Amino acid sequence: MTAVAIFLIFGSITLVMWLGAIDVAAGRMSGGSIAAFVLTGGLVAGAFGALSESWGDLLRGAGAASRLEELLRAEPTITARPGSLPIPHSDDGVHIRFDHVEFRYPARPDMAALHNFSLDIRPGERLALVGPSGAGKTTVLQLILRFYDPQGGTVRLNDIALTDADPVQARNLMALVPQETVIFAASARDNLRYGRWSASDEEIWAAARAANAEEFLRALPDGLDSYLGENGARLSGGQRQRIAIARALLRDVPILLLDEATSALDNQSEHLVQQALDRLMRGRTTIVIAHRLSTIQSADRIIVMDGGAIVEQGTHDELVRSGGLYARLQGHYS
Repeated sequence: MTAVAIFLIFGSITLVMWLGAIDVAAGRMSGGSIAAFVLTGGLVAGAFGALSESWGDLLRGAGAASRLEELLRAEPTITARPGSLPIPHSDDGVHIRFDHVEFRYPARPDMAALHNFSLDIRPGERLALVGPSGAGKTTVLQLILRFYDPQGGTVRLNDIALTDADPVQARNLMALVPQETVIFAASARDNLRYGRWSASDEEIWAAARAANAEEFLRALPDGLDSYLGENGARLSGGQRQRIAIARALLRDVPILLLDEATSALDNQSEHLVQQALDRLMRGRTTIVIAHRLSTIQSADRIIVMDGGAIVEQGTHDELVRSGGLYARLQGHYS
């Protein structure tokens, strides 16, 4: 559209100059008049050319606005029910229990992600989930976070079924450190305070210190005010993971969920992140999905999953001696 407008503009100016030149030669118009007319015409034409570009921007903006409107009008399928039950507080931590859970993803209704799944996680226990791809490990975390509701059975926190609890209150008890950390195009301070917006600078630095993130944060040009770039473009993978751990420390909640938090890191970064994770896991009910042997070995109990069910459980040494699926996977993990 812009090319057509430019062609029409310059074509019109050329035609006006041609006819004006004829009139000047015939004495019907002065040279100053034709010059003023061409100059005014060029200014007006330039304004119309800019308008054609703006029109394209308006059309793209209208399309984006319609998609945003769809998003704003979307109704969540998982909400607090009338008369939701509060999850009781316990000084010992949070007890998590799966009772004969059946779950299929809406996109794959013919395939059970979890089948007759039962698991009891004690308060303060450090639990590792291992197994081949598609075994259902991430599904366990998604059901605890209540991203989905199971089709059968129940998931309970301190003996309250998640479907009877307010999902906001339940999620306020949890912190998630994912494999791919989301870093916002904002300052380091705002990215850290995403864990708890009321945190002071002193609390932020304390969390950063515990997450082995203080050194590189202080080395940034403007410290906590430094802009981190789109998706943390100015940070390495290990630094992004330590930002996520510092967020979890700031939340200071009783349930910690780690979804392969060290799988994409080199050895040096993994060592720093693992140290931070060890501090973070103390005194919390922790569920770890991991392929790194260093993370698995430190767990109180290891759950081996395959096909949406538990096939083995025990400590690292017990499972190695049993010679089952975990023993076969161990060589790959190490």
